[in-house]
Amino acid sequence: MSQNRLTHLDETGAAAMVDVSEKDITTRVARAGGSIFMKPETLAMILEGTAKKGDVIATARIAGIMAAKKCHELIPLCHPLLVSKVSVDFMPDRANNKIEVVSFVKITGQTGVEMEALTAVSVACLTLYDMCKAVDRGMEISDIKVLEKDGGKSGRYVYGDNK
Repeated sequence: MSQNRLTHLDETGAAAMVDVSEKDITTRVARAGGSIFMKPETLAMILEGTAKKGDVIATARIAGIMAAKKCHELIPLCHPLLVSKVSVDFMPDRANNKIEVVSFVKITGQTGVEMEALTAVSVACLTLYDMCKAVDRGMEISDIKVLEKDGGKSGRYVYGDNK
């Protein structure tokens, strides 16, 4: 298959799920990251655990993990995967009034987990927004990207290596 051809389109240009049945079963991992910017008082509320809706970070972590496991239900052409590991971590940055969110997803299978990692970060950030929107509607989610992936035929990728 040509590198210039989109894998989710068939010969006629119609959307199609990629057939991964002939691919090798290997360990595949991906890390994704993103940020949510907010008012300093919103960040303080989250870190002090005083949000009216409860533990914002714990809820966002669970939401991100669940999202990775349900990625195939959200993204039309993703394969349902037996995910063996998902983690979602939060790094508060008081100097820049933001929380950085990083996910890690691992499987042993025939297709990569970049979409699961991206979905975990996206939903975790959306959950942070949802739980704090009553006090800060101006929060901004940005910079969601694959930070790293490994496994499979295409090998290792690290964000910024091919810029």
